[in-house]
Amino acid sequence: MSYYIELQQEIEDSDLPGETQFNEWVSAALTGRKDEAELCIRIVDAEESRELNHQYRGKDKSTNVLSFPFEVPEGIPLNLLGDLVVCAEVVAREAKEQQKPLHHHWAHMIIHGTLHLLGYDHIKDEDAEVMEQLEREILAQLEIPDPYQER
Repeated sequence: MSYYIELQQEIEDSDLPGETQFNEWVSAALTGRKDEAELCIRIVDAEESRELNHQYRGKDKSTNVLSFPFEVPEGIPLNLLGDLVVCAEVVAREAKEQQKPLHHHWAHMIIHGTLHLLGYDHIKDEDAEVMEQLEREILAQLEIPDPYQER
C-alpha cells in the first residue's frame, strides 16, 4: 500500500489534526479498497467552502467536506483519486452541536470524503446504508463510536 497525501492548510487553527492523523484516516478508508492512491486535502475557511459549494453544488452555504474525484483518462496510469476540501469551522461547529469529540468528527469527515473519492455515495437510501455501514466499520477500527448513533 502506498498513499500520498498533499495537505493544504489555508487557515491557522491550533485544533486542526496533524498530518499523521490525516494519513491514518485516509489509510483506514483506502485499506482493502485501493492499493495506491494520491489525494489532496485542503483545509479552508467558511467563505471558500461556501464559494465552492455554491459553484459546484448550487448550495449557497459552507459545508463540512466537498469531494472532487479525479477522472483518470483511459490508458493513463495515474493513482490520483482527487481532492477533499474541508471547512474547519463547519466541522468544529458540527462536532459541538452533535456533542462529539472534535477529533472523532474530523476522522469521520475525512473517511466520508475519501469514500466519496472512491465512488461511494449516499443520494439513494440503499447507497447511503452501504456507505454509512462502511464508515461505521472503518471508524470502529480506529476505536471511534458510530457517528450516526443518536445521542
